[in-house]
Amino acid sequence: MKNLIIIPARLESTRLPNKPLADINGEPMIAHVYKRAREANIAKVIVAAGNVEIKEVIENIGGEAILTNPDHASGSDRIYEALNMYDKESKFDIIVNLQGDLPNIHKDALSKIISLLESNDADISTLGVKISSEEEFLNKNIVKAYVKNISESNYVDDFDRRFDIGKEEFLYHHVGIYGYKRKALETFIGFDQSESEIERKLEQMRAIENGMKIVLGLIDELPISVDTQEDLEIARRSMDL
Repeated sequence: MKNLIIIPARLESTRLPNKPLADINGEPMIAHVYKRAREANIAKVIVAAGNVEIKEVIENIGGEAILTNPDHASGSDRIYEALNMYDKESKFDIIVNLQGDLPNIHKDALSKIISLLESNDADISTLGVKISSEEEFLNKNIVKAYVKNISESNYVDDFDRRFDIGKEEFLYHHVGIYGYKRKALETFIGFDQSESEIERKLEQMRAIENGMKIVLGLIDELPISVDTQEDLEIARRSMDL
């Protein structure tokens, strides 16, 4: 199988404007993400850029970027446009949607995303970390994946930010990276937004509600996800070590 990592990125973040260009120890964040993906050495890597400034950053470090429609509603729509522009002969079998705000993503996490699809009949793969505290369980800003029995089946049953008391042991802190079998990505993009997707503002619910199988792999440590200025400062400190 041939693998392609696509990193969607745009400047119009509401909580942290121009986020992909935010400086982390002398380099734009999007450059860190791109380099981590390349260093994993498991796939071809391109950036699906919503803005020419992002495309220029990647090209300036010797990378490849596709300029996409700036008005896409989701990262999946953006990577799908980039895929069709970049891979017109359909050479790639597994497509990884790697968010552009994970500057310290580890190569083992990216490898797991791909291996999950190679060894399962799932349509989509994603990652999670075991919920370890009541504070984390109650935090409505954290998206959780609900898996009823991960020792027997690691298919995700539901995603949400809040779950009923008593479900803690079945919940995992969701890491927003997705692997798609190529046909599954095409199928997913073809669906209309689902009710739960709109209500919860979680794109993955579209797949769940249309009967697609999402398999979850566990990793030991959460990558830093930069959504706010505070997150950015944490990334700067941790990556300066």
